[in-house]
Amino acid sequence: MGVDGGTPEGTDARELVHFVTQRTRFALVNDILQHPEQLPSMYELEQLNPSVSDATVYKHIQRLIDAGIVREVALPDDERRQGYPWKFYGLTDEGRTFLEDHNLLGAEETLQRIYETIADKPEKMIKYENAPRPAVE
Repeated sequence: MGVDGGTPEGTDARELVHFVTQRTRFALVNDILQHPEQLPSMYELEQLNPSVSDATVYKHIQRLIDAGIVREVALPDDERRQGYPWKFYGLTDEGRTFLEDHNLLGAEETLQRIYETIADKPEKMIKYENAPRPAVE
């Protein structure tokens, strides 16, 4: 996994763990894990992190993509619907393996149960949650 945004190529596992567990990045990884489809849109990630600016959420997602932990998945053009998101963010296979290998997935089921109990979701977030998502191989 190549990493930029503060973590150089050739990063060892310990440095990558430190990179991934930085507070905002780890919150984003957890947001992905707790999402019902494990493919939230950028809007959903922003809503789940109200104390962080939208630009910061975007920047950290890009760093996780660059590190090979997260990938961007887009709906095919013919499946996109106006008023709904078409780009989503999920763990890569390598990212999931890395997180498992370093015991960073232990709370996955608990995170999903907590997500189900969020009561005050904005209407737009509920709409986006139910948006069509790309099939992931």
